[in-house]
Amino acid sequence: MQEPSGAIPWFAGGHVDPWDHVESAMALSAAGLWAEAEAAYAWSQRTQRADGSWPLQLRDGQVEDAGADTNFCAYIAVGVWHHYRVTGDEAFAALMWPTVRRALDFVLELQTARGEIGWAKGASGEVCWEALLSGCASIHQSLRCGLALAGVVGESQPEWEIALGQLAHVLAVHPEAFAEKTRYSMDWYYPVLGGAVRGEAGRERIEYRWDDFIVDGLGARCVDDHPWVTGAETCELVLALDALGEWERALEQFAAMQHLREEEDSSYWTGLVFADGKRWPEERTTWTAAAVILAADALSRTTPGNGIFRAEGLPSGLAVDRHACGCSPTVRRLASRSDR
Repeated sequence: MQEPSGAIPWFAGGHVDPWDHVESAMALSAAGLWAEAEAAYAWSQRTQRADGSWPLQLRDGQVEDAGADTNFCAYIAVGVWHHYRVTGDEAFAALMWPTVRRALDFVLELQTARGEIGWAKGASGEVCWEALLSGCASIHQSLRCGLALAGVVGESQPEWEIALGQLAHVLAVHPEAFAEKTRYSMDWYYPVLGGAVRGEAGRERIEYRWDDFIVDGLGARCVDDHPWVTGAETCELVLALDALGEWERALEQFAAMQHLREEEDSSYWTGLVFADGKRWPEERTTWTAAAVILAADALSRTTPGNGIFRAEGLPSGLAVDRHACGCSPTVRRLASRSDR
């Protein structure tokens, strides 16, 4: 599906978004297709805008939605760190560092004093300050990867350390900071996947809604109110379970979603409506296949990048007192960005 430009669309003729493009590049790295992965990152480097962001959606090189999603923009840090871990290529890390730095600086312009990060910035510059739990949890991982990359290239980023600590705090103890999206399985497991909630708290979180989202033998639902299991969500849950040390349970869910595999070409269907046995939507997406590859790598411990979702070698940022009243120096420094 990769285009000559290096872009990786959802499927042939489909659009490109910067998050799923990076996830697919990560799968190429894990599969040993390093030149193809680097072509994907070169595309990201070329298409980054002056403010550090990327358009929400492109097709055939043309912008279809000029807005910017903070989570989408931050994920380049995860991809670059992953490729560095897989290849050990310090020259690649140095080459991509300015792109990562600009992207994370853009994202942190939308961080509030409490610590959560606004969802998006519109094409005309208006900010959507609504914060999404799954998106912020993913940004949490992106910041950790960005700090790790900063260490490789020898550039300290103390503001990122502060921002990461505050974001971790709000993810762990302030659910009221985020939009109500609890019907989505991503809101269930992403705080674990992104590394903000681990250990016993993470296991309790997964147990609490296991029966709401897991369909025996088929995988994880995308939403709790429809009979629809999806491959990418199931594989991300696999990665979250693996990060909690629940390897056997993770393997069970990885096996359960294999009904979505198309034997003819080894692609993966996005999902299955199990009430009537129909695959829906009728598309086989690059990002679903990518999630499968990354889950397989994590479970098999194959490449040097297999531990990225277990947060191996990732810094934690500046710790924030979870009983703080919101008047710490950390909070005051963050307040200089926004008093919302």
